[in-house]
Amino acid sequence: MKKIVIVDDEPNIVMALEYTFKKNNFEVFIARDGKEALEIIEKQLPDVIILDVMMPMVDGYATLEEIKKDDRLAHCKVIFLSAKNKDKDIEKGLALGANLYVVKPFSAKKLVEQVHELIEN
Repeated sequence: MKKIVIVDDEPNIVMALEYTFKKNNFEVFIARDGKEALEIIEKQLPDVIILDVMMPMVDGYATLEEIKKDDRLAHCKVIFLSAKNKDKDIEKGLALGANLYVVKPFSAKKLVEQVHELIEN
């Protein structure tokens, strides 16, 4: 079973994604900010991380920078899921090493398809 960490401070998004990914046979872990995410990621070494940009404590960009420093996570696919939809925000996320940048509002079904595409390649 593939492991996924969902990092977002919006409970409705977290609950919807947790349900959707569990239904699609993922082992799901939840974090509400970047600091909590890094603690979970270090222990679980997930296959995929879905990461909001704007969060309390440690934002998504800083979280991704920490993830990229850990060689044990080299296999991990990272997807930004954010309301920040300006080109410069998307470019920054991809330049930091995200595999994909998805803008809110989003389709959970399409996001699952995109995750499957990433982990199969």
